[in-house]
Amino acid sequence: MVSDRQNTLKSLVEVLPHKPGVYQYFDSDGKILYVGKARDLKKRVSSYFLKSRKESFKQHVLVNKIADIKHVVVSSESDALLLENNLIKKLQPRYNVLLKDDKTFPWICVKNEPFPRIFYTRNRIQDGSVYYGPYTSVLMVKTIIEMARQLFPLRNCRLNLSSANIEKGKYKVCLEYHLGNCKAPCVGLQEEGDYLDSVLQVRQILNGNIKQVSAHLKILTKKYAEEFKYEEAQILKEKLEVIEKYKSKSTIVNPRIQNVDVYSIVEEGDSAYVNFLKVIDGAIVQAHTLEMKKKLNEGIDELLALAITDIRQKTGSDAREIIVPIRIEMPIVGVKFIVPQKGDKKQLLDLSDRNARQYKIERKKKLENSKTMSRSSRILETMKKDLRLKHLPEHIECFDNSNLQGTNPVAACVVFRDAVPSKREYRHYHVKSVVGPDDFASMEEVVYRRYRRLINEKKDLPQLVIVDGGKGQLNAAIKSLEKLNIRGRMAVVGVAKRLEEIYFPEDKVPIYIDKNSETLKVIQQLRNEAHRFGISFHRKQREKSMTGSELDSIKGIGEKSKSLLLNSFKSVESMKIADIESLAGVVGQKKAELIKNHFLRSTT
Repeated sequence: MVSDRQNTLKSLVEVLPHKPGVYQYFDSDGKILYVGKARDLKKRVSSYFLKSRKESFKQHVLVNKIADIKHVVVSSESDALLLENNLIKKLQPRYNVLLKDDKTFPWICVKNEPFPRIFYTRNRIQDGSVYYGPYTSVLMVKTIIEMARQLFPLRNCRLNLSSANIEKGKYKVCLEYHLGNCKAPCVGLQEEGDYLDSVLQVRQILNGNIKQVSAHLKILTKKYAEEFKYEEAQILKEKLEVIEKYKSKSTIVNPRIQNVDVYSIVEEGDSAYVNFLKVIDGAIVQAHTLEMKKKLNEGIDELLALAITDIRQKTGSDAREIIVPIRIEMPIVGVKFIVPQKGDKKQLLDLSDRNARQYKIERKKKLENSKTMSRSSRILETMKKDLRLKHLPEHIECFDNSNLQGTNPVAACVVFRDAVPSKREYRHYHVKSVVGPDDFASMEEVVYRRYRRLINEKKDLPQLVIVDGGKGQLNAAIKSLEKLNIRGRMAVVGVAKRLEEIYFPEDKVPIYIDKNSETLKVIQQLRNEAHRFGISFHRKQREKSMTGSELDSIKGIGEKSKSLLLNSFKSVESMKIADIESLAGVVGQKKAELIKNHFLRSTT
């Protein structure tokens, strides 16, 4: 049974003309779903509803949502291409390829005004001004503008230099005139024709026509020399050197390649990256990469055609030769598409491909970094809520004491930034003022030393301090913060051994955090890191004291000899069973006898 919707769509398709144009699909709520172009509107739209048509799941969903069809007839397929591109950017239909907008990229503007200014901007205004770009580097834009100003003194003020204002004497010369950066058209010291000639030369450079500018300057240089105007000729010579220096940096291929656009495309999942290079007289004068988001499993040829249309429209390119990686059908009158297999043009295509792939890698890294940051932000927000903190704990420090039977007391401080370890900031401490196994006093000493140093070095304090231990260790840490007069400048909590209890300075009763909470997982990681770091240091100190103590008691055996012996025999026990010749081979006969006699006395 045929539904009302199907009858409606059938009637809409039947009246479509066999002409080029753009079609639009709408859902039952009148929302735009899709915009497409066609050489033959009726054939193209009819194909969506053929039962034999192979389609992806997304395409199937799209067709089932279509409730209305509208179309616009144009005079040619190339006009359809441009109209489709404009409608996609304006309406942003759900099922069309998403062209990532490049509003943030810089452009060079030649302002539509008397005595036009030339400057860089990120916003294009439809006021008749001419824009060159987009450029991917602000540094490149500034370099080009700076070079242009070195060559041709142009104004950078915002004065309204109308003929009437200049004639009235409304303005005065500024510092730029005295510095030689401007010829003061504001007071009539430079005619508009002369100024516009300079602007024309700058526009030639921006268009990549550097040869024409060089030729123009060479003619003027020769003319000045013949008229014995040597100072003016020298100034033009210096300008020519600036142009040649800029050109030598830009030229990468055969200078006979005069006006060519180069496109390459790289796919990655639902994304595609199209790189564009503008080449004039063998020099790359413009580069740009466009990111696209696929919606209906569009083919690589379709994506490339859409990108070429968009970029040519934005940049105003008039190139009659386009280098591409695959053969594509595009209705652009007078334009020849080339798929080079070797030579300079193939090198250009390879360069464009490398740029696209590099852009893809950089985008992937940015996405990964943003995902990491979003995960960190989520964890920090959770910790702030669970631990009732005033600020996000972006900087956390955790302390742990280590001693076995009161020997070699040490402590460790580990640091986390954005919920991940910052191992270069980990610190070990020898406990100096405490005798015997006193965890509270040890904690008080280490916390005091840590934050006294941070204060003296004018470094930032953490937002959260975690003390491994219960109420006693927490109170000891608080004492140190009070001595330093920094209590309240950071949150401090104590964590019981089982990590089920979180103690706060003001509360007698601990709180319990959900065992599956990300907060608890970070605290566990902090505590384990502090414990591991402290234990490893403690073991080293014990081993050092155990192996070194007996050798220290031998008069005549210094640090150097002790080090040589430990490196050779590894332990004191091995030295005890070694014969005197083996010992003498390491430290000499005299010291070997001292060591052997000491061990013999100690065993009797």
